[in-house]
Amino acid sequence: MKKKPKIAIIGAGASGCFAALQIEAELEGLCEIQIFEKSKEPLSKLRISGGGRCNVTHNLFDPELLSDRYPRGNKELRWAFESFGPKNTIDWFGKRGVALKAEADGRMFPTTDSSDTIIQCFLNELKSKKIPIHFEQGLVGIYVNSESDPSLGFRILWEGGLEDTFDFVVIATGSNRKVWNILEKLGHKIIPPVPSLFTLTLENTDIMELTGLVVPFTEIKVLPKGKPQKGPILVTHWGLSGPAALRLSAWEARNLFEEDYKVDLSINWIGGEKTQTIEEIYLSKKEKSPAEKLTPDPDWILPSRFWDWVLKETNIQPNKRYSDISKSEIRNLSLNLTQTKLRMVAKGVFKEEFVTAGGVSRKDIQFQTMESKQTPGLFFTGEVIDVDGITGGFNFQNAWTTATIAARGIRKAVVI
Repeated sequence: MKKKPKIAIIGAGASGCFAALQIEAELEGLCEIQIFEKSKEPLSKLRISGGGRCNVTHNLFDPELLSDRYPRGNKELRWAFESFGPKNTIDWFGKRGVALKAEADGRMFPTTDSSDTIIQCFLNELKSKKIPIHFEQGLVGIYVNSESDPSLGFRILWEGGLEDTFDFVVIATGSNRKVWNILEKLGHKIIPPVPSLFTLTLENTDIMELTGLVVPFTEIKVLPKGKPQKGPILVTHWGLSGPAALRLSAWEARNLFEEDYKVDLSINWIGGEKTQTIEEIYLSKKEKSPAEKLTPDPDWILPSRFWDWVLKETNIQPNKRYSDISKSEIRNLSLNLTQTKLRMVAKGVFKEEFVTAGGVSRKDIQFQTMESKQTPGLFFTGEVIDVDGITGGFNFQNAWTTATIAARGIRKAVVI
């Protein structure tokens, strides 16, 4: 009887555990799968995701629109999401008794609002499939058994001297510099990692008076020519957070790193409306309704505290009537609403996500199978690759998708 192929999965995070289960499903018991984890517990990042609720995926089902949520890897994932996308994720968990729900912003969580539901689902599945996780196994090296015949597999060495051979290896270690160094020795190019998904620390400014306030429809960009990011902004005691700020940190991750996080920002507080348009609206009101009090358009949904702050910044007294406001004041008000300039001076933190831009170069990977172009039999999943998404469940969806494609790639490579 032919010996079962041995498969080592390095990393017991989201993509590693999912890859193990998907490989088992593809090969239906005709392989031996083992997971190796450097820490004492599995799925640690998954546990704290979404404030402990676990943002599993996003209810965005169009592969084109979905791939646009990835600052790095969007072209490669465009096809990948045709193969396994959010609907497949929902179905996978649903078949295992885990129902997911979508919130107003599209993020999807288990209906229990507990990451433990997802963790137990994985652990129960791994147990039922008899897939072991070996803990406290720090990777030391991966060696190709024969350069002339890659089909002879790999020799893997762990801290403590443990050594074993495998036919296939899946790297699912996330952002791990030590593992990247090992992969470099195997001929892979590593894109230097930089932080992604973080809050924006500002130099001291009056806007800090608005700590805790959310402005719902904003557009923020790095000057002079950054790509605008839209969404809510949360003002904090150190600067800016919220979806728009976090998206900016992702799309501008490398640029911000190169500038040492010291850049000028421009914020449009009413979602991209042009300065001239706002100015014309107020000039028209001044002409047609001079007795009325100066107010924001209800469609802008600006909090009253924010409106008071804008008036203060423009040196306009509250409760002024249009007849009492000069054209220059209208011009300055329009500028403050659409082109507020703020200075970013440092990178903050975002405790719910730990995402890095960088990793194994996408050019080194066959995305139809997630197999290394340099080292046949070596596969990659999740954030070990130079792929990352914005906040909202997109990084987990990348984990599920690449793990599934890797599993199918291994199925094609296995000769049974």
